[in-house]
Amino acid sequence: MTAAPAGRAWLLYALTTVLLWGVWGAFSSVSPERGFPETLVYCVWALTMIPPALIVLAQSGWRLDRSPRAMLYGLAIGLLGAGGQLVLFYAITRGPAWLIFPIISLSPVVTIALSFFLLGERTGRLGAVGIALALLALPLFDFLPQAGGGDHGASWFLLALIVMACWGVQAYFMKAANHVMAAESIFFYMMLTGLALAPVAYAMTDFSRPINMGADGPLLAAGIQLLNAIGALTLVFAFRHGKAIVVAPLSNAGAPLVTAVIALAVAGIVPGPLKATGLVLALVASVLLAIEPDAADTEAEADTPRPETA
Repeated sequence: MTAAPAGRAWLLYALTTVLLWGVWGAFSSVSPERGFPETLVYCVWALTMIPPALIVLAQSGWRLDRSPRAMLYGLAIGLLGAGGQLVLFYAITRGPAWLIFPIISLSPVVTIALSFFLLGERTGRLGAVGIALALLALPLFDFLPQAGGGDHGASWFLLALIVMACWGVQAYFMKAANHVMAAESIFFYMMLTGLALAPVAYAMTDFSRPINMGADGPLLAAGIQLLNAIGALTLVFAFRHGKAIVVAPLSNAGAPLVTAVIALAVAGIVPGPLKATGLVLALVASVLLAIEPDAADTEAEADTPRPETA
């Protein structure tokens, strides 16, 4: 990818992720609403990971880290992300989405805890306040009580915790891996694992229902999911240059903020009191995290990881 200015590279990549994921979030439900199942959307998403993965790998001279350690990191990151998505598909069939998503949105708590204790990451007062506000804002974006709560007991709660843990640990591994391998290699392995699990998503599809295979089905899904894929790529680079303890809450709070703004502008949707509170908290948190002087990973800025030999 094009090099960003030193010192604030993490912020440029993180804000790019926020923008792309915010737009993606605003339109991600369009394809399923038009008859293209979410499980097939996953398959399309896995395919959209291929172009950006090959482009950045080509820019790096086709240098792929192939040591056992690098491959283990890359596959773990990919499996945690894609596997968590598949578990989420199953979870929302067994429980209320309005409770599941707020739980999952707290995945940065896992990332922050692991980064604090295992990576020794710290931040200043502004960053600490921003992290706290972001964590308070996240559940409010998805808290929308609706009728019905599933009829499968509390299994959905355990599944939601599994997804939260998967995505929280994935973000931690993204940061840890960036110290020993190139970001381009990390994303390449993410692409491979996403494709490897596509047959599972395909098998989960209910083909007894009509499936829209027109232009507003898989093609529209591809355009929308490409935003997701590129946003995931810039997130890897954000973790490369910035502290996970800051990047994780900023990206997870900022993207819903952009989504909400688009919904207000395009659909004229007025948020309720809870979501309005979440918007304000996310906005303040994003500003504090963006101006936090201790957010850059100075070690990562100074040293580019060398590809390990097999």
